[in-house]
Amino acid sequence: MTFKSIRGTKDILPPETARWQHVESVVRAVFHRYNYKEIRTPIFEQTSLFARSIGELTDIVGKEMYTFTDRSDDSLTLKPEGTASVIRSFIQNNLGEAQPLVKVYYISPMFRQERPQAGRLRQFHQFGAEAIGSPFAEADAEIIAMTIEVYRQLSLTNYALKINSVGCEKCRPRYKEILQTELRKIAPQLSPESQRRIEQNPMRVLDSKNEDDLRLTSSMPLITNYLCEECSSHFEKVKSFLSSLGISYVVDGRLVRGLDYYTKTAFELTSSELGSQDALAGGGRYDLLAQELGGKPTPGIGFAAGFERLMMVIEKKGLLNDLDVHPTIFLAAADETSRSWVLEKTMELRSHGIAAETDFLHRSLKAQMREADRQRAAFVTVVGAEELNKQAAVLKNLRVKNEREVPFADLAKVLSE
Repeated sequence: MTFKSIRGTKDILPPETARWQHVESVVRAVFHRYNYKEIRTPIFEQTSLFARSIGELTDIVGKEMYTFTDRSDDSLTLKPEGTASVIRSFIQNNLGEAQPLVKVYYISPMFRQERPQAGRLRQFHQFGAEAIGSPFAEADAEIIAMTIEVYRQLSLTNYALKINSVGCEKCRPRYKEILQTELRKIAPQLSPESQRRIEQNPMRVLDSKNEDDLRLTSSMPLITNYLCEECSSHFEKVKSFLSSLGISYVVDGRLVRGLDYYTKTAFELTSSELGSQDALAGGGRYDLLAQELGGKPTPGIGFAAGFERLMMVIEKKGLLNDLDVHPTIFLAAADETSRSWVLEKTMELRSHGIAAETDFLHRSLKAQMREADRQRAAFVTVVGAEELNKQAAVLKNLRVKNEREVPFADLAKVLSE
């Protein structure tokens, strides 16, 4: 029997893993610069956590979650997104007691059983951040600026920032009623998915990717015209802060995001290089989520971004192509008697922090030299009986094509220069 990876999953192989590691290091560096600290939550949680936070009527909960029953008859779900787990941990571990503003980030695999397509897998990877504790617009501006900074540090500047306010528990119910009334007038012409959403979650109809739905709802009332004074004032402050930071944006009244826990600010970073599924990152404010999950009322804002989509853009732009790991030196054994010494020297150089490699297949000297070239080693040295007698060998620099004899005792020092 031949085993293959599960549909919708992907092996990440060298040298691609080197690009992933580089991107992860950039993400961490940006987060640390903004004083966000890493949090690692379990890969699965109680199913009810996601049902309560994301929303019973969302596509994620209704169709896409990987849910199973364990031996204790508990319903568990593989994480489909990161925020709910972070807030659960925030409440459980009383993180708000130690400091008034908790700033954390995560890098983690997520799982959704949706139709695999470009940049969207059933096991995918996200990085994200949450600022928990501040109700003020400055926190919104910081999260958005930090999101953009990640892409800027990766030399990706061809993006668009869309922002909106989705209101709050005070002004959103009235708007939903008005929107439902208008949507019911055209319901028979909408897609089956949008027809279902009219009664369950009418704002999601505006988020439809169906071209007919977009055309039919182009003149629908937008929530920005129905915001309460608090939400309107907050949104104006967010826009003002973004402008003062030199961040360009477009107000998109149809941007509602897909999760029920959003209040006030919602935003997306999109790339024209991704086709119809153009979102690079997205986030927003979730001031009601902590209370919904059993904690004290605590405002928060965060974002999440997909690694796979980011890597697609990086690949299309031809960035980060030469990041594979290469040995500094390849030590070749000229004969059988020198293999033991070569192995010991390889290990010794590694203990000095030098990336060293040698042959473990007992190949000919010619084959070993080809291997050193294939692995793109910076240096190569050949050790045989003569070199062992002299306690020195010729060190060849394969990049600048020169060579010199180096005593074995000085090899680590020379390679570290």
